[in-house]
Amino acid sequence: MNQAHYHLFLNHLPIIGTLFGILTLAAGFIFTSNHVKRTALGIFIVAAVFAVPGFLTGEGAEEVVEGLPGVSENIIEEHEELASLFIWLTSTLGIVSLLTLYADVREKSFRTMLYGLTLVLCIATMVLAQQVGTTGGAIRHTEIRSAGTGNAVDQNGQESDKDDDD
Repeated sequence: MNQAHYHLFLNHLPIIGTLFGILTLAAGFIFTSNHVKRTALGIFIVAAVFAVPGFLTGEGAEEVVEGLPGVSENIIEEHEELASLFIWLTSTLGIVSLLTLYADVREKSFRTMLYGLTLVLCIATMVLAQQVGTTGGAIRHTEIRSAGTGNAVDQNGQESDKDDDD
């Protein structure tokens, strides 16, 4: 296995983890269950932990694919920039989730405020995760490039700045 394999394996975990965490947190709020909300916090923490090696394997994955036909340096750069934001936001979500878990277990008065902050962070993280995933997929999946980047793709899979309407 090379760095691209590791990156592809690891980068899906924080995205899917955040999605499952949001669904679990929503269920915890709907059913007013502290156990379910705490489970969501654990999912966010695990997602944040897996985001680190996913991010760190990105450079090696880039080296593997950058010379392949149809791979656009612009898309790689866009993905890299979004991934940099994502690692910070996901890490923040993980830390806030850890603090929220602590406050909830210790029944601190500010736990409600922390749950609200966690909710806002997890939604923002999921929005960014979708963008990171789309730009990452567009690196090798030319069929999604025009939807993900706004740029047209020619028959060879090369991205162009020219619109189809020109």
